[in-house]
Amino acid sequence: MRRTLIILLAVAALLVLGFIYYAVDPTSSAVFPQCGFLTLTGYKCPGCGSQRAIHSLLNGDVATAFKYNAMLFIAIPWVALCLFAESRRKRDPQLYVRLNSPLLIWLFLAFVLMWWLLRNIFNW
Repeated sequence: MRRTLIILLAVAALLVLGFIYYAVDPTSSAVFPQCGFLTLTGYKCPGCGSQRAIHSLLNGDVATAFKYNAMLFIAIPWVALCLFAESRRKRDPQLYVRLNSPLLIWLFLAFVLMWWLLRNIFNW
């Protein structure tokens, strides 16, 4: 019962956040936080542009979303797959173990670091 309530609250929160990101453009609203790393250093972090990319995706503008943050197109499916594996952890422990293997975790970290460097070197 408690787990179901937590899941329902999480889904409700995601729906509310999704509607806010759909309806309000982060580029023209002071409601959304600015990147602290960008503000302090002048360099983009791996997540810079994610809010604008999500807004663009929810409004059907895939090309603009990709321009704002291309890594999001890998991160969203990855997170969804990890959440799926977590939800089926007891039924299918092998999927969970494979997705949480040290090799995959290090590869994902390497990808994020590579994205971070390349987007600042080539101004992506």
